[in-house]
Amino acid sequence: MQLREAEVARLELWHIWTGNLRLLVFAIGAIMVWAYAKHHLSTAWWLLLPFAIFVALVIYHETILRRQSQARRAVDFYRRGLNRIADKWIGEGETGEPFRNPNHVYCEDIDLFGRGSLFELLSRARTRMGEKRLADWLLHPASLDEVRARQHAISELREKLDVREWLAVLGTDIQSALHPDELMAWAGQRIVTKLVPWRVLSLLIAIAFLAIGVWVLTGGDLGWLAVPIALAAAVLLKLRHDVQKVISDAEEALADLPLLSAILQRFESEQFHSPLLKQLTGALTRNGNPPSVVIGRLQRLAELLEARHNVFLRIFDVPVLYTVQVALALESWRRREGQNVPIWIDAIGRIEALLSLACYAYEHPADPFPEFADSGQPLFAGEQLGHPLLATDRCVRNCVCLDCETQVLIVSGSNMSGKSTLLRTIGINTVLAMAGSPVRAAHLRLSALAIGASIRVNDSLQGGSSRFYAEITRLRKIADEASGTIPLLFLLDELLQGTNSHDRAIGAEGLLRTLVQRGAIGLVTTHDLALTAIEDILGSKVRNLHFQDHLENGKISFDYKLRDGVVTKSNGLELMRSIGLNV
Repeated sequence: MQLREAEVARLELWHIWTGNLRLLVFAIGAIMVWAYAKHHLSTAWWLLLPFAIFVALVIYHETILRRQSQARRAVDFYRRGLNRIADKWIGEGETGEPFRNPNHVYCEDIDLFGRGSLFELLSRARTRMGEKRLADWLLHPASLDEVRARQHAISELREKLDVREWLAVLGTDIQSALHPDELMAWAGQRIVTKLVPWRVLSLLIAIAFLAIGVWVLTGGDLGWLAVPIALAAAVLLKLRHDVQKVISDAEEALADLPLLSAILQRFESEQFHSPLLKQLTGALTRNGNPPSVVIGRLQRLAELLEARHNVFLRIFDVPVLYTVQVALALESWRRREGQNVPIWIDAIGRIEALLSLACYAYEHPADPFPEFADSGQPLFAGEQLGHPLLATDRCVRNCVCLDCETQVLIVSGSNMSGKSTLLRTIGINTVLAMAGSPVRAAHLRLSALAIGASIRVNDSLQGGSSRFYAEITRLRKIADEASGTIPLLFLLDELLQGTNSHDRAIGAEGLLRTLVQRGAIGLVTTHDLALTAIEDILGSKVRNLHFQDHLENGKISFDYKLRDGVVTKSNGLELMRSIGLNV
């Protein structure tokens, strides 16, 4: 970072000196013009010298400003990295709001998206396809083979700081420039059916118009120009709807293609060793032509399309069929290369998602990669688990073990004692593990796991459902998930708190019995001590744990450490009395 700050300072000095020199050259030029106009002290040719120097200085000044802007973005790249290491990152990154899904089985429960979310901590993607791919990995656990492949790729990318810096300083706002969905939709269309005959005919008409035009200028009959113009008008009339469709779809889809070409070119030139990265870069060049070159050709066509607004080209647009020929050239490119566009975009998105996780691994070297068990039996064994979204000085770590012997942990304790945070800690570390990322733990060993959570379930005014109905609907979805081929990890906070204690006890017992029978593992938190009796009903499959609190001088305190057994005291009444309630 210090090197980049020094470069910014050096370029700022050059910026000032170049600006002053431009003013000096301009002043000298103005004096020379005045001297020539008043006294003819020199020939007019000498006036070109200050003009040429001034133009050269303008070009050089623009280069300095561009390099200075890149250096400042590099400084910002390192500053943000240091802020993340210092736990001061909230509000500085992309929140991933477009990917929120309130109907997802755990998305809203463990802070995947939004301000201060896991996505904001992780995402270093500069394109929408990178953000979309990272969000997809957080929402959908991968297979173990895919997870292990990502781990190898992340281990390789972790030390490629130069690649991440290059991507961070590239362009000013790539997210707003690249439109992968529009580009893929455009690339997959087919509009003009008889493409080759129309391209040949349009080119012949243009050549005929130009040739007759030259002949007319040398004394030929002007009337002959009516022939190619009439033919051009007929072609334009025939193709006007197809041409307009090609142009209207292309204008938004082809925005800022140089940025896409630059990203492709960098990834093409990188030498990778992990199988997944070699597979992704191999997909970029599978047809022999580097996609950056192919996209570059498309960019030139996009520039020609934009140039049709030029006044001169407007005058001769119909006779030479300029717009028609550009539209047909775009259609030709689309037919040759369109099927490759989704492959390129997918590869970029996956590499960017891997770079995001590699950045997290680089900035958190104490976080290990989890180990995975292939036995097929459900397992989650975490030592010193911590919440990655909490600052280091506030993060209290706990050990949690779930397997086919102990499938359910019932965690009791008062409000604010750490029960919900424990559920989110387990959930978010499982999401990281199943995405291929390192985890916040001393050690984590787990099997492939699906995740189901009921932590932050609320009522819906628009949907017309109560909090209790929303909860039991989510619980039904979680029970269905437990019937899948991948073992389920369930995380249930304050289970069935929206009903009376009698129904809660019966409902909780029935639900947990079903989940245990279906091979699921998970945690249930409660401050209703009646639910802790489920251990006596379901036997060794269930284990009680608790958090403690301490009230002294009207102030409640917690140590957030998980302990065996059922909580033995409650400070609720004392706390209410301490604030003046007469209970």
